[in-house]
Amino acid sequence: MNQESPLPKRTEIAELGEFGLIRRLTENFPLAQPSSLVGIGDDAAVIAQDGQCTLLTTDMMLEGIHFDLAYFPLAHLGYKAVVTNLSDICAMNGMPGQILVSIAASNRFSVEALELLYQGIRQACSDYRVDLVGGDTCSSLRGLVISVTAIGRQVKEKIAYRHGARPGDLLYVTGNLGGAYLGVQLLEREKQLFLENPTIQPDLEGQSQVIGRFLKPRARNDVVLWLDKAGVVPTAMIDLSDGLSSDLMHLCKASGTGAEIQEALLPIEEEAKLLALKFQVDPMNCALNGGEDYELLFAISPEDAQRIQFLPGLHYIGSCLEASEGISLVGSSGRRHPLKAQGWQHF
Repeated sequence: MNQESPLPKRTEIAELGEFGLIRRLTENFPLAQPSSLVGIGDDAAVIAQDGQCTLLTTDMMLEGIHFDLAYFPLAHLGYKAVVTNLSDICAMNGMPGQILVSIAASNRFSVEALELLYQGIRQACSDYRVDLVGGDTCSSLRGLVISVTAIGRQVKEKIAYRHGARPGDLLYVTGNLGGAYLGVQLLEREKQLFLENPTIQPDLEGQSQVIGRFLKPRARNDVVLWLDKAGVVPTAMIDLSDGLSSDLMHLCKASGTGAEIQEALLPIEEEAKLLALKFQVDPMNCALNGGEDYELLFAISPEDAQRIQFLPGLHYIGSCLEASEGISLVGSSGRRHPLKAQGWQHF
């Protein structure tokens, strides 16, 4: 009797998660070119070129996974697809210069609909002074897929990686947190109400800030310019796409440090606080785990603190510690709570 051959092992993607999957698929791709300074593992790749460095990053957005056209206008979608990639360049302390855009669209989309999408892309290019220099288009059996590649520049000495933080460094975030998460929760609620009763008009009055935070985020190239004028290069930096808790853990893991952040210092705008209470959720949880804020989290040497103390919209939230001390949140009572990564899960 022939013995049946054992079935090959099957590992579910969800078991690894996004970063585990990336490590698994790319662990046997050593860098062979001397000009390839940094490959996979940071917000952008770094390529040496004539005294400066080119920064490269790419990202995809899929209908039904990353966006819902029931409440996401196509022009806003095009804008956000660009900005989220520019944010990765800014997270390396670089300035974006060019983008490439590729789309796959089903026959559900007319030429006019795709023109609306590119209207948003064009507006983002104008706002951030970047050039659309290429891309690709093809058909899709279902829905819409957008892939954007962003190209930026920075001198080698001023590039900020995730892995440079040291114990004692100070942690800052830009802008306010949690608004984008509450914005999408509000839009999802209105969508469900509409599906139940199409005669109901959306109730969005007074919520323009949180909706705007989700539909039209900012890439913080202004912060890159401010830091440069102040003569400060962050020791480590990352953009907040998955949520403060998750992205802080990415930065600490890459740097080999722990961290302690203060609940009382986390910046949450008033509109977001009020909406969180209306939805009966903790505003602090939204700030820590909501994601999609696209603000910057960065570490600096304590000696640089005075140089940035008067820069607008920068919020000190804590400091880096020895790795053995872990990553924690200090509550209003002074009690330390181990921080858990509860942000966006890609698989």
